[in-house]
Amino acid sequence: MSVNVDSRVVAPGSDEYVEDAWELKERIHQREGVLKQRRGFFTDAYRRATVHCSLEDEKLVGFAAVRRDGYILFLAVSPEYRGEGIGKRLIACVAEDHNTITCHARTSNENALQFYEHLGFEIKRRIDNYYEDGGDAYYLKLGDGGITDRISDLVRR
Repeated sequence: MSVNVDSRVVAPGSDEYVEDAWELKERIHQREGVLKQRRGFFTDAYRRATVHCSLEDEKLVGFAAVRRDGYILFLAVSPEYRGEGIGKRLIACVAEDHNTITCHARTSNENALQFYEHLGFEIKRRIDNYYEDGGDAYYLKLGDGGITDRISDLVRR
């Protein structure tokens, strides 16, 4: 499927797309068992973040919620839209504003780990019992400068 996706940025403090983001995250959680958060935690973090949104015909198909320091709180792409470069473009948007991007990913989330490693993220450490349910995480990091060009090259592929 080739899609025409628009981008939009939601500034910190806004609720724009928060319900759509929650629904997308929950759909992924139910289907894949990842992205498990309490609604209050999710909503508070979303409101404090800059959120890069990918939309097709005003429908949210992906988003990246990012703190001021370049830490990705949430990254989600609708399963029907995966493989279309949406995740890469979301990371590229984050890279435009940050010299370093970091995040956590479940050690059991092979799809996420492959995605991040393909983009050049490195596993910096493992954190046992990181998640509320006792799941382990990897702390991943991309860059220390110069990542925008690398991501731009990947997006063009």
